[in-house]
Amino acid sequence: MTINIGITEKNRKHITNELSKILADEFVLFTKTKKAHWNVEGIDFYEKHNFFEAQANQIDEFIDNIAERIRTLGHYTPASLKSYLELTQLAEPISKYDSQSLINALLADHEIIIIQLRRNINIFANDYDDPGTSDFITGLMKDHEKMAWFLRSLLK
Repeated sequence: MTINIGITEKNRKHITNELSKILADEFVLFTKTKKAHWNVEGIDFYEKHNFFEAQANQIDEFIDNIAERIRTLGHYTPASLKSYLELTQLAEPISKYDSQSLINALLADHEIIIIQLRRNINIFANDYDDPGTSDFITGLMKDHEKMAWFLRSLLK
């Protein structure tokens, strides 16, 4: 069935390609955050264990919302580890399990995602005529900025 929502198929394809990259980054960040949740060690274990779990749960919601936005625009979502690793710009490994090392690694990833989202806000609205997705990723960027602030605050 033809989708007629005021965005050309070509533009919807460009948008969903970028959203697929964002989805991959979110999935890798989710996995790394769960790894931090499961493996954190140190005197602050319990506090950071719970903190990382809360952040992982929030990222899990982001993943679902991004996948649903891709489907709303009429395309299928990538949904394999192989595709995520091909699409992501994040490095996967974490090798130190003290809370400070984990926080630094996750903070760097949030900042990479924030920059990518910020770059796409105007492109989606102006170049691809999709203010809806632009608004969606603006909200996502603000959520990541807040999560990064929380992580940054733990480093002081």
